[in-house]
Amino acid sequence: MTQSVFLETHNLKNKASGLGTFNYELIKGLAQLEFDDLELTLNVKDTAALSTEFGTKFHYHKYTNLSRHALFRTRKKFDLWHSVNQNTKVEPYYLRKYLLTVHDVNFVEEISSDKNHRLNKLFAAKLSKSSAITYISEFAKEQTHQFFDVPDVPEYVIYNGNPISTLLDTSKFKSTIPTDKPFLYSIGDFLERKNFMAVVQMMPLLGDFNLILSGNNDKSYGKEIQHYIDDNKLHNQVFLTGKVDELAKQYYLSKCHAFVFPSIREGFGLPPIEAMRFGKPIFLANKTSLPEIGGENCYYWDHFEPEYMKSVLLKGLAHFYDNQKVMEELMVQRALHFDWKKAASAYLQVYRAILS
Repeated sequence: MTQSVFLETHNLKNKASGLGTFNYELIKGLAQLEFDDLELTLNVKDTAALSTEFGTKFHYHKYTNLSRHALFRTRKKFDLWHSVNQNTKVEPYYLRKYLLTVHDVNFVEEISSDKNHRLNKLFAAKLSKSSAITYISEFAKEQTHQFFDVPDVPEYVIYNGNPISTLLDTSKFKSTIPTDKPFLYSIGDFLERKNFMAVVQMMPLLGDFNLILSGNNDKSYGKEIQHYIDDNKLHNQVFLTGKVDELAKQYYLSKCHAFVFPSIREGFGLPPIEAMRFGKPIFLANKTSLPEIGGENCYYWDHFEPEYMKSVLLKGLAHFYDNQKVMEELMVQRALHFDWKKAASAYLQVYRAILS
């Protein structure tokens, strides 16, 4: 008998975000697999685009903002509801089995540790009705247990795959940012926890390098960084591209001298494994999930004093490029370890375990 699974994937509407990437790549991974025993329904805003791409592999339910409210929840009964993002307000009207995927609980530290805060209450309610819980890293699991009472249900750690599964031909890409000088690169949402300012403040000490940062820099933290660039006359050394498409992203990843990611809070951190796919030296904050995901062949900052960061960077670059062939291969192999088809297969196994 075929059993029905509802994937609450409305975050797909913003593919450029970490959650949007997770939603889309998980769907792509599932589409490569066979699951005749399951009927998977995707909750998406643009059902036409998804059905064009994936055809009858999935069923499609149109997401509307109203479905965030209890009265307008879908009334169809599903055997399993998969809450793909721990913060979504879209929930089932009828509850049978419930799977929660936890990316991080950074909101406890960033917004409020008060158990009565609406975000904490929302998350606690999701935990309490879960038939099983998946985490995207061991750190995310540890963090959840640190701040919340986790029910006695099966728990699984399923690593994300690498969004870069196909290398694009970037030879005809024309960058509006100068790339003739060796440059460091990073990409992500311009949020304080991404800590891009730490790298920007290091750059006056690195006259031989430029820095290129990609992401939505039009909000307060991005404006703060732009003001710092203006005030310190770094216009010819630090460049903000704004959001970039896949071709531009792969161009900068493939051409950079190193990838830098000083984020202080990450449930997983997709950009570093994207850079690994191009065999680049990776410099990370020695915090949260990043050492777990980066592994032993990345380089780590324990704190963010500019002189110290410069020292770690230069020593790491010397080590990497003195052993370039070996290090590049280690990075590529680490990148290939994270595979969306493998992750999707693990989620299918969890579905079947819950439904059995």
